[in-house]
Amino acid sequence: MLNFSVLINTISVIAGSIIGIFAGNRFPENIKKVLFNSVGLTTLIIGIDMGLKSNNILIVLFSLALGGITGEILKIEEKIGKIASKIEKSEGETLFVKGFISSTVLFIVGPMTILGCVNAGINNDNSLILLKSLLDGISSVIFASVYGFGVMLSSVSIFVVQGLLVTFAGNLSFLASEVYINDFTAVGGLMTIAIGIRILEIKEIKVGNYLPSLFYVVLIDFLAKFF
Repeated sequence: MLNFSVLINTISVIAGSIIGIFAGNRFPENIKKVLFNSVGLTTLIIGIDMGLKSNNILIVLFSLALGGITGEILKIEEKIGKIASKIEKSEGETLFVKGFISSTVLFIVGPMTILGCVNAGINNDNSLILLKSLLDGISSVIFASVYGFGVMLSSVSIFVVQGLLVTFAGNLSFLASEVYINDFTAVGGLMTIAIGIRILEIKEIKVGNYLPSLFYVVLIDFLAKFF
């Protein structure tokens, strides 16, 4: 689980968050609003780009629907929020909670996470995760300037999720094939679009409840091969 590149990725988000937190505290409210909008719009573009990679949009739609229903029944976002709130010792969905959930989803749902972890675990090739570390570090500066310490907490999610993926890379290498990675990326892209919509305060979407969609899309793509 303790992989060099995963550790670097974790540290990059912590370092970026620290920079963003101290920089963000110096900004007046109107500048923070500009940052909110900039982050939200950029997140939308990233999500759209990922979403267009789908092999089968119906599978993506079905996966999102199933995942969203599952998450709603299990109240996943509410439970994640409670854990974050206990750490912050606050009540309700604060900027801390939103920052943790949004940055966690953004940093772990992309194709670079899967491909990078598979390459690191099987081929000992850390280059993709190291590149992701640079990108995540830059993103965390911007996100933390808006959301604060919740973004830093997402480094724990990165360490755990990517660490597990690297550890079990031998069993998950099939995910790197186009049959799976494209629809997986598309589902992650639509979740990323939801984050952008949430940041821009267009609509409050419980993105965390859609996390099971990442499991369903792999399962449905696997079953689809038999038909």
